[in-house]
Amino acid sequence: MAKLAEPEEASAPQLAAVSTAPEASVPDGVVVYAIGDIHGRCDLLENLLERLEEDAQSTEEPHLVFLGDYIDRGLQSRQVIEMLLALNERWPTATFLKGNHEEALLKFLDRPEYGPNWATYGGRETLVSYGVRPPRSFTMNEEWRIAHDDFIAKFPQDHLHFLRTLDVSKRIGGYGFVHAGVKPGRPFEEQSENDMLWIRDEFLTATGREDLVVVHGHTPVDHAYSDNRRINIDTGAYFSGRLTAVRLEGDTMRYISTR
Repeated sequence: MAKLAEPEEASAPQLAAVSTAPEASVPDGVVVYAIGDIHGRCDLLENLLERLEEDAQSTEEPHLVFLGDYIDRGLQSRQVIEMLLALNERWPTATFLKGNHEEALLKFLDRPEYGPNWATYGGRETLVSYGVRPPRSFTMNEEWRIAHDDFIAKFPQDHLHFLRTLDVSKRIGGYGFVHAGVKPGRPFEEQSENDMLWIRDEFLTATGREDLVVVHGHTPVDHAYSDNRRINIDTGAYFSGRLTAVRLEGDTMRYISTR
């Protein structure tokens, strides 16, 4: 699969050129939109969904696949979850995958001592979005116990159910969708949850093709990337202002982004 050309900024900044993916395809009549890491940017999610709805108007069977990391870093984590929960009517076939940041939030709910670790990669911003005062310390203290209890009291039950029932992978045609990546050389159906949520360098630097083309996020890149084994659509939304999706139809692919 050739790397996609960058979009022409002056004409259609949200679209990249169409490219073929000869080694992977989705079933006839199916269009898949996979969405990268949102990280608390509800404003960008709303913008991207408007673009996807417009693009999918003539599509009979569109599927949305969210690749996880809905929360942390940005300041709109609660609003992102609420928007995702409201998608069922418009996108009843949507799939929501779990990211390592969702796992971290759940660990904090179970164990307050995990809070300082969560804080190092954006957990305090999520606390703020739920009206919880974030501790200033990166070490365990009484402030974290207070924040933990307050967070449990304020965290909506439907948000908790959403996070606890997230999928960790999805397969459609010749594509496998996960948050972070896969253990090289291991069949997609035999991957561990820990690898699918957290793996990075071992997957990114591997050269052999997996049994599926892997669509993932987790590792921010300046522009969406594809080669003959993977597609990375984490374009660092929370700091770049660019939230990206990849549109897959037949053996073609195209990027759609907020800018």
